[in-house]
Amino acid sequence: MARINAGNERLKREYIHYLKEAKGKSEASLDMVRKALLRFETSTGWRDFKTFRREQAIAFKQRLAETAGARSGEPLSAATQTATLTAVKEFFLWLAWRPGFKSRLHLPDIDYLNPSRKDAAKAKAPKLRDYPSLEQIRATIAAMPEETAMDRRNRALLAFAILSGMRDRAMASLSLRDLDLAKSPPLVRQDPNTVETKFAKAIATYFFPVGDDLAATVADWVRELREVHLFGPTDPLFPRTRIGQGANLAFAPQGIDRAHWSDASPIRAIFKQAFTRAGLPYFPPHSFRHTLGHLAQTMCRTPEELRAWSQNFGHDNIATTLNSYGRIDPHRQGEVIGAMAGERPQGEALAREMAALLARHGALTTG
Repeated sequence: MARINAGNERLKREYIHYLKEAKGKSEASLDMVRKALLRFETSTGWRDFKTFRREQAIAFKQRLAETAGARSGEPLSAATQTATLTAVKEFFLWLAWRPGFKSRLHLPDIDYLNPSRKDAAKAKAPKLRDYPSLEQIRATIAAMPEETAMDRRNRALLAFAILSGMRDRAMASLSLRDLDLAKSPPLVRQDPNTVETKFAKAIATYFFPVGDDLAATVADWVRELREVHLFGPTDPLFPRTRIGQGANLAFAPQGIDRAHWSDASPIRAIFKQAFTRAGLPYFPPHSFRHTLGHLAQTMCRTPEELRAWSQNFGHDNIATTLNSYGRIDPHRQGEVIGAMAGERPQGEALAREMAALLARHGALTTG
């Protein structure tokens, strides 16, 4: 059974309250901080925070490097170790200025929580992400059943994910009124007052041009919700599953409920089941954003189109789209470079326009 240090718990609650109310941190960020502090307490045997010394920091870094991830069973990545150390360091920096701790905690000792330069560089290094091709997504949707309302909801969910590129938490909180199919292309209004958008941003997302058949799948689902299930504007676009007792008195799915999902975990489960059924590796909902990010490289022909594609993601800066979702794997990189030898140079005016746009948005760097 885990030990509890009452004094530490009080300080952690105060710190979490400070991060939430004064710094505006999200619940996901707060959970990461809680986990980091728990790792540190476990390392020290729940010793009082006021006893912190450099030896504890050094031992913690060593144990962190030897810790295996709960899911993967492999050592924690450099990014996870760096994020954990940073969270613990920021906590002690906050604590060092509180009454009763100024004389006990020494700032040079807290610096020992810094990761090595090598680990910090690894944490910042861009990573190649696995993402499904548009053909794999289509094959997965085609393999999904469509007999029940839940089946049709699930098919529409995957189609909607590639059409909109929305994050799973946002999709879970969408209502029918948020989707305007009368627009061409259809528009999704992500109002942060009702939709769980990242950083509570208001985002206008038009369906990406990835196929009218996918848009028809979503339109058919919306029509069913309105005409068959009699859903109204404030009812969920993707309602949660209704659970009840079956014939053998065991709890089982019994259709759709007129309520939103409380979180995005059911959406991830639907994606996993769909890709497994199609005989493909699991691609989580967020990977669809990477699919769309790479499609932008071949579909966007002008700076204006690239800007519109970026705004559709909810990005204020084109560089965010290119850096987050635009990295090319080394094999494809070679193909692109090789193909350039036989291509005619791009028009000078268009080249200058593209370069100016990227420079304004910080996408060009020197080095």
